[in-house]
Amino acid sequence: METDIRPWGQYWILEDADTHKVKRIEVKPGGRLSYQYHHKRAEAWTMVQGTGRITLDGVVKDYQTGETAMIPLGAKHRIENATDEKLVFIEVQHGTYFGEDDIVRIEDDYNRD
Repeated sequence: METDIRPWGQYWILEDADTHKVKRIEVKPGGRLSYQYHHKRAEAWTMVQGTGRITLDGVVKDYQTGETAMIPLGAKHRIENATDEKLVFIEVQHGTYFGEDDIVRIEDDYNRD
């Protein structure tokens, strides 16, 4: 299983197919992903442990374990862990391309492009 360590935590690729990709993502307490969007994919994020604070096109909402956020194609989004416990969510990507180079970062705490 492919894994990748990031400044905010880490993720594992559970499935990678022509039609979709599935990741298990862990966000450390206080960590947050970049505010970003994608040209070729939409995403569904299901919280499986902890609380995810999601910004979707400027609107901030907390999602609890068992809740799912739908991220439409082209929508600006980010998730953060504003708690002192680990956040785990499952990301299901669907669209025409799932490469990491389809991330357009608008704002990033870690100064990545």
